[in-house]
Amino acid sequence: MDSSLVVRAQQGDRGAFTDLVDAIGGRLHAIAFSVLRDRELARDATQQTLLAAWQELPRLRDPDRFEAWTCRILVRACRRESRKASHWLPAMAEVDETGPAVPDETTAVIARDRIERAFHRLNLDQRLVVVLSYYLDLPPAMIADHLDVPVGTVHSRLHRALHVMHA
Repeated sequence: MDSSLVVRAQQGDRGAFTDLVDAIGGRLHAIAFSVLRDRELARDATQQTLLAAWQELPRLRDPDRFEAWTCRILVRACRRESRKASHWLPAMAEVDETGPAVPDETTAVIARDRIERAFHRLNLDQRLVVVLSYYLDLPPAMIADHLDVPVGTVHSRLHRALHVMHA
């Protein structure tokens, strides 16, 4: 991220902020959707994040930390949206494990469904570390920075998340 662009945006340059949004907006929305699993909630969380970033940008002390800073704002927005939402999963019959041995389209759908259901069993903190680790391929130290938590917390949340998903 170009820190001079961040500095210009901090000084009220709307064009510079638009360039920043163009650079990170899609990524923020992808993170929000991956965590919340709902397009409307993700859109709301992303919009809240960008609005808060614009309003709070003059108080950002280190322009080089803009991306991690916006990610922390996004995490808070995702938490708010998650609390507002009432998620439900339809009752689905268990799939017979003795299905076809050769992968086909149905097998792929079943696998995606299992992953989705396992992901829904995670709490928001666990979802965040899974998305940042596996979707964005961020190292634990960077995830800790984005979430403003110790690295050990990232490791424990990821460990618990994987345990819950395999249960």
